[in-house]
Amino acid sequence: MTSSLLRLGACAALLAAGVVGAAEQPEKTAPAKAPTLKIDASPVTAGASRGAPVSYADVLEPVQRAVVSVYSSKTVTSRRQINPLFRQFFGDQLPPPRESREQGLGSGVVISADGYILTNNHVVEGADELNVSLPDEREFKAKLIGSDPSTDVAVIKIEAEGLPVVTLADSDKLRVGDIVFAVGNPLGIGQTVTMGLVSALGRNNLGLLDRENQAGYENFIQTDAAINMGNSGGALVDARGRLVGINTAIVSTTRGNIGIGFAIPVNLAASVMNSLVQTGSVARGFLGVGVETLSADLAEALGLKKDARGVVINTVTPDSPADKAGLRRGDVILSINDRTISSLQDLRLFVSQLAPGTEVQVKSVRDGKERTVKVKLGSLPDSGQGNGLFEGVTLERLDEESRVRLDLDERVSGLVVTEVDPDSPYAERLFPNMVIIEVNRVPAVTVNAARAALVKGRANLLLIYFRGAYRYIPVTVAP
Repeated sequence: MTSSLLRLGACAALLAAGVVGAAEQPEKTAPAKAPTLKIDASPVTAGASRGAPVSYADVLEPVQRAVVSVYSSKTVTSRRQINPLFRQFFGDQLPPPRESREQGLGSGVVISADGYILTNNHVVEGADELNVSLPDEREFKAKLIGSDPSTDVAVIKIEAEGLPVVTLADSDKLRVGDIVFAVGNPLGIGQTVTMGLVSALGRNNLGLLDRENQAGYENFIQTDAAINMGNSGGALVDARGRLVGINTAIVSTTRGNIGIGFAIPVNLAASVMNSLVQTGSVARGFLGVGVETLSADLAEALGLKKDARGVVINTVTPDSPADKAGLRRGDVILSINDRTISSLQDLRLFVSQLAPGTEVQVKSVRDGKERTVKVKLGSLPDSGQGNGLFEGVTLERLDEESRVRLDLDERVSGLVVTEVDPDSPYAERLFPNMVIIEVNRVPAVTVNAARAALVKGRANLLLIYFRGAYRYIPVTVAP
């Protein structure tokens, strides 16, 4: 509107000038000489000074050849809305469900010349057909090699040879302020490159990867490089054109880019990828402790300096690697393999990236004395079969909102039953709003901790709190 007003104002001024000119009838003058323009038609890269690049075209061109578009499709079945009169006349002979095809679009990064491509789990999840389009306009059908919802990493493969690939960097060496570029196919408009900075590192507790009340493994690179729908699975590269992350998500109030984008660090993505390619699944290390982040007050109470960093063990799973190594409740874990552990998320993420059977050095403090023990990690129990311990039973960690809703005493803690399928074999034992306090006398602080304490093939002793009373109930889990 401003430009329109300016144009209208200019017209008015010209008309006014015309009227005045007609009245005064000035003498004719020679036309003005055209201004001399200073023009430099050379490419922007010519004459660039060292340390101050004016173009990244040469760096990005090889990357662009290795970033692909991923098209997914799946059949979705939905029940028709039934008019009650239909049931009255036709009984249970309901019309067949309606089927439709859903299309999805994302990006991917070629990481091997023989066709392995890194992308996001949410780009390919549930798809019954995958197609990949290369920047040179070749198209291939793709096969899903494996995916990991907990990190949102997936690996697909096309049958091709001699493909352009990206070089992987060490994402642990990224720093806030590093220049990065997001490459992908946003909104299906075609391959696009956007530029920004690393805004933050190690972003977690965002809940972007939480599924069925199981926390994901979040360790995001945050960037202000523009990321939009369709960029998912694309490349985040540094100023040398090396892959540092896989673009994954944005936080936005408008579903559009507002400069808060997140990428999976390539070190984490590569670790998951190798496991998926070699085994088809992701095996994660398991220590067997429940912990809480060390606060200043807690550190002082335990005889440590207020600025001490670490995590305090509040539960130890019986017969777990931690239990066998002699770790106990109240121990403060300071580091694992000389890597500082400063929060629950640090511990969980670091241990999960180690293979089961790995021997680690755990440095801890007990009664003011430092000690180091060797721990041989176990295998994290499979959390892929729903979120509950029992078939058809949905559980959530008891949070403050649930505590208020159920009017529970502060001393009650554990897993609250939120839903029970009527067909569940446990429907006569477990009920909504029931809180599982212990499983076989192990505190049910998390689903994983409770699952580790569960023994299949025999009766398990559950301590529950329900309708104002504690009681034990036996529950048998099929082997």
